[in-house]
Amino acid sequence: MATELARISPSTSRRILGTGTLGALGTLLILLVFFRTPPTIPAVLMLLVLGFLALGLCVAFYRATVLGLVLTEQELVDTSGRLLARIEDIHRVERGFLAFRPSNGFSLHLKTSQPRAWAPGLWWRFGRRIGVGGVISGAEGRAMADLIGALIARGKEGWPS
Repeated sequence: MATELARISPSTSRRILGTGTLGALGTLLILLVFFRTPPTIPAVLMLLVLGFLALGLCVAFYRATVLGLVLTEQELVDTSGRLLARIEDIHRVERGFLAFRPSNGFSLHLKTSQPRAWAPGLWWRFGRRIGVGGVISGAEGRAMADLIGALIARGKEGWPS
C-alpha cells in the first residue's frame, strides 16, 4: 500500500453552508412560481427547471463533499479510491492569484487528456486539466499543491524515492 502524504477533507461547516445555499436557491426559485406569478408559461417552466436543477445540484454537492482527497507518492485519489491523476501524468501545478482554479484550491495540468468527471464542491476534471478546491481549507489546498509540485520536481530531476 502506498504511503499517504496528504489528505484534504471538507469541513462540516463549509458543507452545510454550501448545501444550504443551493437548497435555498432551488426552493426559492420553485416558490417564486407559486407566490409571484410570472407573466408567461415559458417563465414558469424556466423557474421550475432551474429550481429543480439547483435542488439536484444540492444533493450531488452533499454526496460529493462526504469524500476527501488523498495524495500518495504515485497518485491523487479520492477517499472512495477513484483516481484523479497519477503523479507521473501531472505536468505542472497552478495556484497563483490569476490561475483558473476553484476557490481555496489549485489546478493541475496533465500530460494526457483524461475523461471528464466532477465532484461538485471538491474537484473537477476536463480534458488535460483538474481543479481541486471549493469547500476545502485554503491551508490544506496550499500544502497539497506544494507537495504535488515537489513530487513533480523529484520526478523531473530523477531523485531517488
